[in-house]
Amino acid sequence: MKIKKFKQLFPFFKGKRILITGNTGFKGSWLTHILLSAGAEVTGYALNPPTEPNLFTIAGLEYNSNLNQVTADVRDLNKLLEVFKATKPEIVFHLAAQPIVRDSFKDPVNTYDTNVMGTVNICEAIRQTSSVQSFLNVTTDKVYKNVEWEYGYREIDELDGFDPYSNSKSCSELITHSYKNSFFQDSGVCVSTARAGNVIGGGDFANDRIIPDCVRALQSVRNGEGKAVISVRNPYSTRPYEHVLEPLFTYMLIVKAQYEDKKYSGCYNVGPDDIDCVETGNLVSIFCDFWNEQGSEIILSWENKAQFDAPHEANFLKLDCSKLKSTFGWKPVWHIREAIRKTVEFTKVWLDGGDEISIRTEMDREIEEFQQM
Repeated sequence: MKIKKFKQLFPFFKGKRILITGNTGFKGSWLTHILLSAGAEVTGYALNPPTEPNLFTIAGLEYNSNLNQVTADVRDLNKLLEVFKATKPEIVFHLAAQPIVRDSFKDPVNTYDTNVMGTVNICEAIRQTSSVQSFLNVTTDKVYKNVEWEYGYREIDELDGFDPYSNSKSCSELITHSYKNSFFQDSGVCVSTARAGNVIGGGDFANDRIIPDCVRALQSVRNGEGKAVISVRNPYSTRPYEHVLEPLFTYMLIVKAQYEDKKYSGCYNVGPDDIDCVETGNLVSIFCDFWNEQGSEIILSWENKAQFDAPHEANFLKLDCSKLKSTFGWKPVWHIREAIRKTVEFTKVWLDGGDEISIRTEMDREIEEFQQM
């Protein structure tokens, strides 16, 4: 199965019954908007948006009459079973998670409870729901045992995330694999996991993420609070940064492919090319170059992470996406500078007082441009 343009995915999703967990988060909000635009019947299952502001609200998704939104916790198996029974999803995207590494050090029990038992509950709900045909569990590039070598990690490499967040997502992978072997092989449910790199894009307001930190600093300038001081906790760490649309359309590609042919079930790395694996400090510098707004004085503070009382953080991590490329003819659409430029453009729309219509218009513009590449 080879792809030419991502736009060819939309007709497949029209009318499909889809359930997305964690759809009030940053990636989940983008995915919800995309699938609604494709004409899918979308049920969202999530807690309230995790930040204020948040993309789910500023894009008006909470008021979208075409979205069946259920406010609930993935740790509640009985509620999940109730929703699955009522909505009879054909396709399930599992994005619900406690996604912040530093928060996982502060509250490891909640992190494991959400990321491990949440996955067990989703798999169990699918096991008990005959309508599901295609399931994708979204994990992270941090599932691998990171020895910080120069090579990208492959899907066959050892899983053993270091910190509670990364380790809990490694466990999520193993749980999915176990359910696949134990229950789904003969049931007709096609199952894959997707291990994405660090995602950036407009509408991310999470704590302890570098681009949202940049946005907050520049917002303070817009509010007349003086200079924008951006503190970079670990400027020399290398990460596989990619625009949010890269993994989301790839998730859709995988779900469609395995729905149509079970041979595409598996695990896939979803990351940028080597040239787009950049140091965090360089990422911030590019963001500031694109911002280039008259009157915005930006101070970059290259801090020693010890000053932040920071827990363990890897210095180097990248993915080998050869499997995705050889299987689907896939390749990244936007390189790092274009990904940052799009993030800046979205941010300026929002900071200029953009309402729901202008936010969705910007999202649609980026989606359309991405699909045409």
